[in-house]
Amino acid sequence: MTDIRKLINQIASAEAQLCNAQFIAPCIKGGRLRTRVAGMVYTFIPKPSKFEGWGIFQPVDEKTATVLKEADLPEIAEYLQQFPQIRLRLAHQLRGQTWLAYPVNEADMRQRLQVVKPIAIHLVTEGIIFDQIIARWNGQSCWFEEIDRRTDPAIVETLQSAVKQLIPVEELQFKGITPEIRTVYKLATGRIEGFTQPQQDEKRLKKALQMGGGELKQFHDRSDYWTVDWTTADGVRHSSAIAKTDLTVISSGICLSGCDRDFDLQSLVGVMEQQE
Repeated sequence: MTDIRKLINQIASAEAQLCNAQFIAPCIKGGRLRTRVAGMVYTFIPKPSKFEGWGIFQPVDEKTATVLKEADLPEIAEYLQQFPQIRLRLAHQLRGQTWLAYPVNEADMRQRLQVVKPIAIHLVTEGIIFDQIIARWNGQSCWFEEIDRRTDPAIVETLQSAVKQLIPVEELQFKGITPEIRTVYKLATGRIEGFTQPQQDEKRLKKALQMGGGELKQFHDRSDYWTVDWTTADGVRHSSAIAKTDLTVISSGICLSGCDRDFDLQSLVGVMEQQE
């Protein structure tokens, strides 16, 4: 049976030590602090409440801790070393110093965290979109440590160039690309103007028609296919049903003796011009 008096004495001793204790902790704006004092885990509201960063705190009471000063780099490094490293690639900024990132190696993350998913990284003090970083996982949250200097900087440059060109993830190709890079690219571009699904669909149809010598007028989503209104080079208008998967012709809009599916949208332009 637990000795109640001993337990009470332990709690009283911990409370006595509490206000004399100082501790280092990371803090996001509007967040809470957690630390262990004399074997007891405490959760504090930081004072000032808008503080964001690494700080040295001192409890005022059992619920509030005030910032004494900002922690220096050696103190931060010592704190982080007690937690396992995770390598991730930055996708986009969520708010303040918090970014969404994706693991560089899914198998490694699955082994460490038993799950693979995009993860919020707090207190990212340096880095840009697609940078590979090293972070530390404390069991509840992930904290930025540093930019991973061992990665190939050409990958970041290639991805940023692809964004400027509005290259869809399906067409992204370069030496060293991985499934994880494709995922982080999709996460990053999902919030960028020009990368919404309708915009990507329109770009894909326009490209196929232009390569064949035609021009897109409009298209309508029909679940598994599009109804595409387009013109040949001499301005003759056509309406065709086109499969979304590979742009195969489902129905050309004219009689092709049942051979519609032998063509894709690009080659259909030439067929129509011959019919004219």
